Amino acid sequence: MSEGKTMHLDVITPDKNAFSGEVKFVVVRTELGELGILPRHADLVAALEIAPLRIDLPDGTRQFMANFGGFMEIKNNVITIVTPNCELPDEIDEDRAKRAKARAEERLKSRNADIDFHRAELALQRSLLRIDVKHKV
Repeated sequence: MSEGKTMHLDVITPDKNAFSGEVKFVVVRTELGELGILPRHADLVAALEIAPLRIDLPDGTRQFMANFGGFMEIKNNVITIVTPNCELPDEIDEDRAKRAKARAEERLKSRNADIDFHRAELALQRSLLRIDVKHKV
């Protein structure tokens, strides 16, 4: 690729470097909405939501990852995403995600005062994200 048509993306979790490479376009969901990032984007720091991460590669292919929040920094044509977890579709066990979704929905329907509803809502969000990203393949 010629100069200025790509940028570098690093997706870092506590356990691994989930992605590192040149990209043409990235879409993330911030607390203020979706943000599309092209090469030479202005410097920026933003908090990320639990949402799909879309990566357009220089060869024209598109890749999705399940991103579980964190934050993003854009500086000098480099995007760095630091997140608690980020999964490729082939790393996602759809049956497990469906079971987690059912458990979270059951907890949210419960009237039990011992249930942590915020935690159940986050579990539901994560399971729905995994199922969504798995189907984007």
